[in-house]
Amino acid sequence: MRNMDAIMVTVGENGEIVIPQDFREKLGVEPGTQLVVSLFGGQISLKPDTLKAKFRMIEAMRGITAGGPSMTDALLEQRLRERERELREEGW
Repeated sequence: MRNMDAIMVTVGENGEIVIPQDFREKLGVEPGTQLVVSLFGGQISLKPDTLKAKFRMIEAMRGITAGGPSMTDALLEQRLRERERELREEGW
């Protein structure tokens, strides 16, 4: 198997490129798969718009906030403070 970080491809006369088989298999890209093409600071990004690709992105984000403060607890605390303020304003 080749390096999965970067592969050299050549652009054809009509702007076509061939996505290497290893990449297609890993990402579930098959004939008819739609790709999101983006331009970021002089770089072209191709992202498959498939359920498998979306699950891979979610999986990659798993644990990204591990060890940090609980966002749920922070949201609940904020809502509690807002409700206490609302009750004070209503005269309770």
